[in-house]
Amino acid sequence: MCSEVKKQGSIRNPKLMPLWIAVFIDILGFYIIIPFLPSFIEIYQTTPLMIGLLLATNAIFTLFFAPILGKLSDKYGRKPILLISQAGTMTAFLILAFSNSLWMLFLARIVDGIFGGNFPIAKAIISDQTSPKDRGVQMTNFGVVHTIAGLVGPGLGGVLSILKPLGDSYPVFAPGIGAAIMSFFTIVVTVFMLEESWSKERRVHAKKVIKVKIQLRKNKDALFLLTQFAISSISFIMFVSSMGVYMKVVMGLDPFGIGMFMTISGISRAIVRFTVFKPTLRKLGEKRMTRLGLVILVISFFLIGFAREPIFLIILLIFISYGVSCSRGLLISKTTQTVTPNHMGKINGYTTTLDSIAQIVGPIIGTFILTGFDPIFFGVVIGSVGLGAMLMDFNKIVPLMQRQNFDEKKPELFGGSESQQQ
Repeated sequence: MCSEVKKQGSIRNPKLMPLWIAVFIDILGFYIIIPFLPSFIEIYQTTPLMIGLLLATNAIFTLFFAPILGKLSDKYGRKPILLISQAGTMTAFLILAFSNSLWMLFLARIVDGIFGGNFPIAKAIISDQTSPKDRGVQMTNFGVVHTIAGLVGPGLGGVLSILKPLGDSYPVFAPGIGAAIMSFFTIVVTVFMLEESWSKERRVHAKKVIKVKIQLRKNKDALFLLTQFAISSISFIMFVSSMGVYMKVVMGLDPFGIGMFMTISGISRAIVRFTVFKPTLRKLGEKRMTRLGLVILVISFFLIGFAREPIFLIILLIFISYGVSCSRGLLISKTTQTVTPNHMGKINGYTTTLDSIAQIVGPIIGTFILTGFDPIFFGVVIGSVGLGAMLMDFNKIVPLMQRQNFDEKKPELFGGSESQQQ
């Protein structure tokens, strides 16, 4: 029993492995498309700002629909809602594959945004399956998945950019079909491998045993941490959503070059992520590690505008990837600890909503700056926004579960026995 508990409490939680496979493939499908975004400027005779709007369109619809999907997962269970979301993502990639005009690209992004509940539900599943003390480590695995997908996806997209089986009329057919096939595989993995983490019995049990119900607008700690997460997300997504355009406009790379460059930088980031991250966490703990990550991001963001040579940009990308690994997952974990277990889907829906707001604001502002201003100003804006999130981290927050002693009285609500909590 002790060995089983230890295994489930570790970073290698076997129950979560199918979830990570599904999340990885979903992110991989997105990274395949990244190298193509700057080329749309020439293909469809449009502007970098329009590409920013294209990215923002997806986020606008996710903004409204992610919380709905999160609430539905609280009510009906995680697995059926996750499958609906994955089916929507696959449909969006199929539309993308057969897009031969700008409006069809927008349609694909809209459909993907409507069903963009994969991440809040995935976060809720993690919250269901882990205790509060282990949740931060598991949430940082999103960074691991992003790192691996960022390592494979852009290079694969760059290779697929060469393949045009339907000619120039459908410029993203190969990557679109490839992403759709991967999305179908996520459905298969979810159906046959993923266990339901929020069963009907647990939903009924949670309603009975948890009497404390704090409305979000009255939960000051949750509002504060959601605000911090939103500011951090805006700075990060403004950076990541504009990098393709940055490489095109500032460095003059084509889709294949962008894909290869991102793959090389992804290899470097992966080496750092898998060699330095765990020792840092053991030495500093979650709180100081989060602060370190935010500091690294602020400094790196201020410097990004000075990157003109590939090697300098790769070095900055390594530090940014490490800073994100140290901060974003832990910020999400800290936010989930301000609510009761039967509101995990809802609070994770809000974090995804805030990511969506960042994905609306970030690409538009980022591409606007790169179109009309010196790239140095791009780094100043991103760094200044990130500085706000870093300063907010000095405010002390006591988790709701710790104040109410839920982690001691009702440990079964966190996906484990009492021994798992100790």
